[in-house]
Amino acid sequence: MDFSATYTEAELVQGLRARDQKIFSYLYDHYSPALYGVIVKVLNNDSTGGDVLQDVYLKIWRYADRYDETKGRLFTWMLNIARNTAIDILRSKSHKLEQKIQNITDDVNAGSGPLTVYQSTDYLGFSKILEKLTKEQRTLIDLAYYKGCTQEEISRVLDIPLGTVKTRMRNAIIQLRNILNK
Repeated sequence: MDFSATYTEAELVQGLRARDQKIFSYLYDHYSPALYGVIVKVLNNDSTGGDVLQDVYLKIWRYADRYDETKGRLFTWMLNIARNTAIDILRSKSHKLEQKIQNITDDVNAGSGPLTVYQSTDYLGFSKILEKLTKEQRTLIDLAYYKGCTQEEISRVLDIPLGTVKTRMRNAIIQLRNILNK
């Protein structure tokens, strides 16, 4: 892949919708580390991350026509697909069974180190942005975004009223917007 080639977001969207394999390869080469990082962060396990990443790119390929430019950037749309796919895997019965089995075999695989791509969440710079939030706000964002918890689940986990969770979550999102708009 020629890494010197660059595309505008409009060209990427147009090429993706036209099923241009060159554009798709470009998207994979440039965005897979970040998407993989989010998947691993959600799953808290890098052993299935590659399979989930493949599912994510299949969804991106299949559902390219569903991308709506008015609702956000292409990267954000792809990131949401990765996050939601990982959460779906996390909530699936088969994943829960695999986790039980994995706990038994963890000792056998203890010598294998993590992939170098794991650090890709820092590539997004998102961890630096989250550091600007209060600890309470970071906890809420982590539970909702990376762990896939609903606000009701967050309320139970943190043992605080649902209304408080909603208010704090809204404040955290407003704070994130303010940080990102600077």
